[in-house]
Amino acid sequence: MACVERCRCCADSRRHSSILYNILRSEERAASPAGQGPRREQASRGCPCGSRRRVALRSPQVACKAASAVLVKTLRFVQNVPCFQELPLDEQLLLVRSCWAPLLVLGLAQDRVHFETVESAEPSMLQRILTTRRQGEQPPPREPAPGRPHHSPAGGGGGGPHLPSAGEIQAIKGFLAKCWSLDISTKEYAYLKGTVLFNPDLPGLQCTQYIEGLQREAQQALNEHVRLIHRGDEARFAKLNVVLSLLRSINANVIAELFFRPIIGAVNMDDMLLEMLCAKL
Repeated sequence: MACVERCRCCADSRRHSSILYNILRSEERAASPAGQGPRREQASRGCPCGSRRRVALRSPQVACKAASAVLVKTLRFVQNVPCFQELPLDEQLLLVRSCWAPLLVLGLAQDRVHFETVESAEPSMLQRILTTRRQGEQPPPREPAPGRPHHSPAGGGGGGPHLPSAGEIQAIKGFLAKCWSLDISTKEYAYLKGTVLFNPDLPGLQCTQYIEGLQREAQQALNEHVRLIHRGDEARFAKLNVVLSLLRSINANVIAELFFRPIIGAVNMDDMLLEMLCAKL
């Protein structure tokens, strides 16, 4: 996720970001007075917003265990929806593959799962290029542009781990904070999950009209519930739909890398979801 507003240090870093410049400046920085330490530190860090810094969970065992429990509960919820069970298995799997991550994040919000991250000592692009060239390999691919999904081993591809950025984690935490600020009820979470689950716009679906009708029913049920329970808050239904829109900014590969790779490695989420969907949870 790119910085919304570029700070002045970003402009400075573009002028002085070449490898040659930094090598030539290294001795000068090392010999500079101690009083200029903060300025030297800022230059090495780049943009202070830090949205592109790679981060990892502070307590992976605790957070990953909680996320795994939420995933089991989420798929149990999906399996217990009668209309979902009436769909063919390939349609069920297509729906779950497309929405497991937003459903999981909704479950994290519902169970009020908190997690903290720390900056990771992931090697820089230059270090990775030099290392791979020494080993006679091709240089690693460049990172995707901000906002574009990246493909990680957790999604079924090859290669090493791709740690989430601080900006991607902030998007998840911002979503959780938004849900908690609205104090969403159990029924509202259920209707939101139904709206996310029954997505008729997925390519490859055969029962499009049936699934579209189920999504419409979930939205209508949510609207009726809000009008009945929150009569004094006419904007609540719109606020809950904003919650749904925020889910679109959350990348499934980021969720897999953050919560599942630390405990089960380079897992293929499609295979795991199929196995869990066919099991009695």
